[in-house]
Amino acid sequence: MVALTETEHRALARLEERERHFRRGATLQRENDRTGELFVLRKGVVMSSVLLDDGSRQILRFHFPGDLLAVSSLIYNEAPETITALSDCTVCPFERPTFSALMIEHPRIAALVLVYNQIERVALTDRLAALGRTSAKARVAAVLIEMRNRMRMLDKRIGDSFVLGLTQEEIGDATGLTAVHVNRMLRQLEDEGMIAREAGRMRLLNEPALARAANFVDRYKGLDLSWLPASRG
Repeated sequence: MVALTETEHRALARLEERERHFRRGATLQRENDRTGELFVLRKGVVMSSVLLDDGSRQILRFHFPGDLLAVSSLIYNEAPETITALSDCTVCPFERPTFSALMIEHPRIAALVLVYNQIERVALTDRLAALGRTSAKARVAAVLIEMRNRMRMLDKRIGDSFVLGLTQEEIGDATGLTAVHVNRMLRQLEDEGMIAREAGRMRLLNEPALARAANFVDRYKGLDLSWLPASRG
């Protein structure tokens, strides 16, 4: 997105001086807990979610290495969401004062954090619109494309075949569907020649058709970053 200077790289490295390791299913932060720490996700995949009044779970976002986690801890005393490991993962915790100092010393990094949060906000808006206005097939198709695209951003070798790493229940919690309904939609996408499932891997056979079915918009494209302040070093 933006080429950082060596000074900026060193400044960001200060956020990753400590490590914590979590197994799949472990909770990094629980909704309504007292907050304080933020995290950089170094390895693995995690999800953010909220618990609804009926006891069901709504997954808000999936997060990948390089993402900032628990950014809402900057402005709330109690966590508004739960963060859970979807795979064995490594996170780097840091405190609010560390982040505050970084933003003062490096305004371009502060601006990039704003960019990141706006991408997340728009992606959540897309998810909200999908839950209220699109078909079950479109919602499931959008999750498949989003997961593959995020993986490809980290590893350019990833093509049409990838390990999804989500259960049908987790897809359902992200799309407002039951696991049974998710399974039905996956079979429909297979029957229509858009995807194939083989040996634990997902293959996108007809990505243009899948994107049309999902009404998918890649929110990491079409960014205008010409306004970013200059680096201080």
